[in-house]
Amino acid sequence: MTTFFRVIALFCVGALLAMTTANPTRVVFFGDSITQAGVNPGGYIDRLKSLLPANQYELIGAGIGGNKIYDLYLRMDDDVLAKKPDVVVVWVGVNDVWHKASSGTGTDADKFVRFYEAVVKKLQAANARVVLCTPAAIGEKTDMSNQQDGDLNQYSQLIRDIAKKNNLPLVDLRKAFLDYNLKHNPDNKEKGILTTDRVHLNEAGNQFVAEQMQKVLATLK
Repeated sequence: MTTFFRVIALFCVGALLAMTTANPTRVVFFGDSITQAGVNPGGYIDRLKSLLPANQYELIGAGIGGNKIYDLYLRMDDDVLAKKPDVVVVWVGVNDVWHKASSGTGTDADKFVRFYEAVVKKLQAANARVVLCTPAAIGEKTDMSNQQDGDLNQYSQLIRDIAKKNNLPLVDLRKAFLDYNLKHNPDNKEKGILTTDRVHLNEAGNQFVAEQMQKVLATLK
């Protein structure tokens, strides 16, 4: 009888391991050009593959350059929900702020919140776990003299508030970038520490973002 139960136990363990391997957690990264580039060799999504167990996660990019929060809402069905994700990482906000100054087509704070909450609700209605991210940087100067620092801080706080209100995991890239630059940017450079052009990630930036993402994604298993 003991041998019989041992065989059954081993069979169950094997079946569970097979299920885990066959059904990895599907993570969709939903965002703008930073995420679009993240799937390229050396991008933050590509680097995440080496930081997470390969047989436990399937990482999919869904970034499009220039996107703002309402663009994400409008393309969510085709680009995210159709992929049946287990987890969706939402990283948006830079263009909502940046385009106010560059082209006058940014997103007002109240509309940003309404669209952002609508994105969260629709993802949750599809039974996806949602991870939020604050926008990292539009300039890396550490003395708060980057043109969009004020708005970027405001919109980051709006995202923090949404995360808290909905009890969602948060990757606070805004805070992480500020803290990193305070330590590694003694010359107060506007770019070249974690970004190539004040916004998009360089090699160090991609690695840094991958590490910040890994810390949160690893808690969702």
